[in-house]
Amino acid sequence: MRQLVIASNNPGKLREIGQILAPLGFQVRPQADFGVPECPEPHVTFVENCIAKARHAAAHTGLPALADDSGICVHALGGAPGVHSARYAGEPRSDARNNAKLVQALQGVADRRAHYYCVMVYLRHPEDPEPLIAEGRWYGEIIDTPRGSGGFGYDPHFLVPELGRTGAELSAQEKNAISHRGQALRALVEKLQALG
Repeated sequence: MRQLVIASNNPGKLREIGQILAPLGFQVRPQADFGVPECPEPHVTFVENCIAKARHAAAHTGLPALADDSGICVHALGGAPGVHSARYAGEPRSDARNNAKLVQALQGVADRRAHYYCVMVYLRHPEDPEPLIAEGRWYGEIIDTPRGSGGFGYDPHFLVPELGRTGAELSAQEKNAISHRGQALRALVEKLQALG
């Protein structure tokens, strides 16, 4: 098994990434296992933050690193919360407060279209000049009343119209098959397989 450090301590992300990468022979370990401190995310784009996080984890561990940067982009809010999705309602991070703020921001707004966006970056080492980059988008709309107990983040308020269910009402397998992170991971897996 090849060790791969994941530049995240988010248990939901780690579970999803681990499930998809296990068949490739990767032993996925969170950066917390190595005492890697949180990486600053000062950039306004997902891809810049993602590269910074992967480089930070690789530099601290000496291992190949995979970083994910993702969030929800709401059309009527100009793409917000965007890169601020995890801390939309401030510190400490709280899914409940983030969701409440988003629902409040959309009061009286007819256009509820939104999409989750995910970018993943794989670095072989901190100075890797050719990061592998993959992305995915998952389209839906924001509903006021939460539904479901699965998933995490904004999933209880993220309705997938063609399924008539929210992200939180999907099983892990169903979500991985269609989510932004699942799409990005599958695209990354293809790139990793091409490397050999």
